[in-house]
Amino acid sequence: MSTQQTNFIKKRLHQAVCKTLRTPAASISALMLTGALMSAPVMAQQSGSIKGKVSTEVAGISVAGVTVTASSNIMPKPRTATTKADGSYTLPALLPGQYTLNFISSDGTVRETTVEVFLEQASDVNIALNAAPVDSTEIIYVTASKIIREGNASLTNSLSKDVIEKIPTGQNYRDLLAVIPGVQYSENTTLGPSAGGSGRDNKYGFDGVDISLPMFGNLASEPSTHDIGSVTIDRGGAKAIGFNRSGGLSINTLSKSGTNEFHADVKYQIQPKSLYADKDNLNGEKYDFNKTWITTSISGPLIEDELFFYASYFRPEDDKPNKENGRGSVKDFSSIRDEYYGKLTWAPTAQLLLNASLRTSERIDKGLSVGAFDADSTSNGSKTDQDIVTFDGSYLISDETVLSFQYNSFKLKSAGGPDNLIPNISPRIGDSLDISQLDTLGLFNVPKFDLDNPLYDSAAALPLIQQYGYLDADGVLIAGGSVGVGSTINNQDFNRTSFEVKLDHDMEIGNTSHKIHLGFQWKENEEILSRLSNGWGSISFIGGETPDNYEGTVPVYYQATVQQMSLETDSGGVVPAITSSSESFNIEVNDEITHGDFTYSLGVMLSNDILYGQGLKKNTNNVSGYEVAEGHKYEMYEVDFLDMIQPRLGITWAYSENSTVFANFASYNPEASSLARAASWARNSQKSMQVFFDESGNYLSDQPASGSSGKFFEDSLKPRRTDEITIGATKAVSNELLIRTHVRQRKAFHAWEDTPNTARLDGKYQSPFGGVPDNIADKGLYIEDLAAYRDEVGGSSYVIAELDGSENTYYEWSIEGEYVGDNTYLNVSYVWSHYFGNYDQDITSGASDGNLFIGSSNLADGKGRQLWDGKYGTLNGDKPHVLKALGYYTTDWNADIGFNFVYQSGDVWEAWDGSLYGYSSSTIRYAETAGSRREASHWQLDLNYAQRFQLTDDLELNFNAEVYNVFDNQTGYNYDPYVSNDTFGEARNLINPRRVQLSVSIAY
Repeated sequence: MSTQQTNFIKKRLHQAVCKTLRTPAASISALMLTGALMSAPVMAQQSGSIKGKVSTEVAGISVAGVTVTASSNIMPKPRTATTKADGSYTLPALLPGQYTLNFISSDGTVRETTVEVFLEQASDVNIALNAAPVDSTEIIYVTASKIIREGNASLTNSLSKDVIEKIPTGQNYRDLLAVIPGVQYSENTTLGPSAGGSGRDNKYGFDGVDISLPMFGNLASEPSTHDIGSVTIDRGGAKAIGFNRSGGLSINTLSKSGTNEFHADVKYQIQPKSLYADKDNLNGEKYDFNKTWITTSISGPLIEDELFFYASYFRPEDDKPNKENGRGSVKDFSSIRDEYYGKLTWAPTAQLLLNASLRTSERIDKGLSVGAFDADSTSNGSKTDQDIVTFDGSYLISDETVLSFQYNSFKLKSAGGPDNLIPNISPRIGDSLDISQLDTLGLFNVPKFDLDNPLYDSAAALPLIQQYGYLDADGVLIAGGSVGVGSTINNQDFNRTSFEVKLDHDMEIGNTSHKIHLGFQWKENEEILSRLSNGWGSISFIGGETPDNYEGTVPVYYQATVQQMSLETDSGGVVPAITSSSESFNIEVNDEITHGDFTYSLGVMLSNDILYGQGLKKNTNNVSGYEVAEGHKYEMYEVDFLDMIQPRLGITWAYSENSTVFANFASYNPEASSLARAASWARNSQKSMQVFFDESGNYLSDQPASGSSGKFFEDSLKPRRTDEITIGATKAVSNELLIRTHVRQRKAFHAWEDTPNTARLDGKYQSPFGGVPDNIADKGLYIEDLAAYRDEVGGSSYVIAELDGSENTYYEWSIEGEYVGDNTYLNVSYVWSHYFGNYDQDITSGASDGNLFIGSSNLADGKGRQLWDGKYGTLNGDKPHVLKALGYYTTDWNADIGFNFVYQSGDVWEAWDGSLYGYSSSTIRYAETAGSRREASHWQLDLNYAQRFQLTDDLELNFNAEVYNVFDNQTGYNYDPYVSNDTFGEARNLINPRRVQLSVSIAY
């Protein structure tokens, strides 16, 4: 990090502290945090901790001054603490893994036990000094409970390295969602599961790096699971620790590290078509599907007891040979990814631990996007490069004080486009179409027979169908599909840089102990977008109709959708790429107070978000405050610290040694960074154009695509907010069995979206739900002077506003049992939930897995799409029953048998029909109340069997078989909601069929 960046962050923090923290106590906290920033190599350590208490009932034995040492093969140097007067101790900042704990009393007596440390959790280890050995040099081995996780007011689950490796988990990060207790199962490729929030509100971490897609919020990254050593998920009940602003789930993983011993392994895994059940295909495509994976890793010491390394290589390959669709043979699909990972763990002293890592990958896909009825020439390909860099560490200033930091960088460069380019055609507004060879101009969408539509000129359509349609096996002419070439060349570069520092300090005040936590985080998100058309882009036959956005009188027969970046500007130049960005500043303060059997967590998180667009610059002489400046970065909107004060309050009562009850209140302000892209003024000059042509292909007119223009913000928006109340209990039934249960409510308010400035004034209109409420017109326009603003700088008639009365509510009851035996692990969880309201960001397009973003979706876009148009009801993501069971058993013959079982209710949907509102477009125009219908429920069982053979003392051979969806339940989901479609009410996707993955590996 440069000096300029460091000074900027210090300055920003100082401004934030001065602006928001006014009380004397708060000033002290601010000074402590600022001092830490100014005086240390600052930049959150991805770790866990051990805490506990030494007790005795024997007179003369002191519990104070006992030396506690934690050592592990993954820590270059042991860490040591000394018990306080009451016998309590804490060993912070430990890498997750298996530890040996030594307790050395003042008389030299040594007691030893083992304990598992989990990511972002404290392991409780309490021992009693009730007897001393005759020989003080003898080590007393203490049997500790296998259930050592801290029971508190957070809804947290952690999976250790053993669990991840011994149950069927899949190869990619996204696969982990299937095995995490209490989390909904999903095979969506874009959005994550719901937990009372949008699928975009989930947060995903890899070594603490936020790997969700900037501007979109969904999981974009695909690091492999073979490097993951520990997983932790926060489902709710957050403390003001870890910068958790998620309105959904927050998941973090920690990668493996090296040790003092050299280790290496090579693994080859296959999933051929012969081990893949036939798919109940919905669209007539046929293909083989083969998958292979190569995984290698090596680790060990560079400097014994000081510097460790870990490195790996991962190469997955997917092939679909012999691919056919309705038109015949099409291009084989292939996807090849090369992923490299390296990590260093360095402990120059016992107090300082540093980690640095780099993950880089390249994926090349060929033969994409050839639909069931499309010509082979329309195929697309893509190249994706990803780099994740992280540097973190912890410094034990004393037994009571720890400073930790993290700096990381996430870069994702994606380039997608047609396999076949037509650079000889440069579209210009005013040029005509050569309708005799439409398949050479771009992507031509072949018309379908539509004889029932009186506005459709079947006489003109028939020659096109005869020319560009195809004959099926029976010689029948088939319409539809597409010919020509892929339409769009899309380049998107995403960047995220993050810096954070935390200071943790333990102190005693009277008869209470305090764990003070202070944290600061700075994060920047950026997207650079360039989108061009291949030739004329996408061409459709209109057939003599007059489209909704067409203002002429001559009938339109052809329409081309062209990206404006492909068109020359008036000056003969080209439109620059769109750069959108956002900054986020977060401050957290938390005090965990222990008083007798009670633990109180009192904290608050403060956030500040700034959104930056492109295409304007400030001009105070204008009514709008701006003037047009193509390519210029401008501050679009800022949400202040005082508007995002997020309290985190928890209380835990340990009413017995093995039992707790807890309650928690947490408030979250999810990030809204997508608005930097959705509302940017650059979209005025960098949008899709719809170009209209007559029957002969002559140019008629052009029109910007709706919604593709910059938008102003309503003044003083209240940020999106989710308030959560949780009440629960834990019970350690034995040393091996822990039971947890809780109830909670999440309630979300203040949804932001783009909507017409005049939306409240539409008045009554045709609607099964009555149209606009009577009193809402009194609120008037969202922006009174919008017309004057647009006269100066242009822009959309839509604005970014808080949707009136937006809210949703999530209720949940969960019970979970976790058993840890010598050779056995079992986790069983059941969650009942209900999700309802009128605001649902996840289903605003034609599918339930759309990669849309806040501020540019169909929600609130005019009549039939407002919250009062049937939107109140059961919401997407409502799956009332989720039952999960996972575990493994290690046999006497050196084998592991693992399983994962899930049962869950189907999602909800409702019928869409635009004709009820006077429109031809039906997308999210509800014909019945939200969630009136439900998809089928789904269950599946995944199994794993791994056999180990010890060839020599150092060499091990492993065979592994994983079977997913053993009973081949290809349950349908993503039902077609369009009443006008022949496929209305049918599933458009199926759960993946049964498949077997076989692997062999050799490890040293």
